[in-house]
Amino acid sequence: MSPLQIVMIYKALPSRMLAIHPWLMAQLSGQVRYRFSSDDHDVRVSLEGEAEWVAERVGELGLDGVGWTMPVGEAVKATNLSKVSKSNSKKSNIHQKVVFDDTPLEDKPLDMGPTPDPSRIPIVRRPIGELNLQKEIDKIGVDGARKPDPIELMEMLDDTDEPMPAQGKMSVDPMAEAWLRELMEIVVREYGGTALRTDVIEEVASSKLGNRQGIELDVWLESLFSAGKLVKIHGGDAVGWGPSPRWLNGRI
Repeated sequence: MSPLQIVMIYKALPSRMLAIHPWLMAQLSGQVRYRFSSDDHDVRVSLEGEAEWVAERVGELGLDGVGWTMPVGEAVKATNLSKVSKSNSKKSNIHQKVVFDDTPLEDKPLDMGPTPDPSRIPIVRRPIGELNLQKEIDKIGVDGARKPDPIELMEMLDDTDEPMPAQGKMSVDPMAEAWLRELMEIVVREYGGTALRTDVIEEVASSKLGNRQGIELDVWLESLFSAGKLVKIHGGDAVGWGPSPRWLNGRI
């Protein structure tokens, strides 16, 4: 038996399959790969080797006329762009084995881009571990994320105009959902945060969320999570809830 791999899971073959012409395999030369599969009948066949050997095995298995065969390319050692041998391209299309010429091109490829200029690359040297990230962030004027203060959140939410009720058949309490979205938008835009703990949500917005507290609030937030409107973040001692981007933009 050839060392080439044969993988088969064989059951009763169907009477009609998508067929290939038997003469096509006979015209192939060199290394080829044959594949046949049928999910409906749980059949998987994979053969790889010389075209003549593969054709014989296919015939022995009674698979003439089904499956498909393709040439297997060989690796080339070219370090530059390769071209198909001119002499090979003039051969008859009957011979489907492709030979690659690894002779480097005489002309410089057109897709190499501009010549590198090392002088344009700034040189930055520092001992490993001495990069001060906070200093570099302050240098470019980017404010880091800070933990939302519940009192500030409550005041900002009170100053917010009453939103339109949430739309959609999945909304159990459209008005409460709209207020929760306003709260999450404040957290994301003003504080750069991604989530709030359940107890913070309860402290800040319970009165605007239908006076939901404790387990009732947990169940309601869980339902929004199941609907894809919130993301659930498991912390060490608490669970946080963050907005889904689509939900925050009002698309769901």
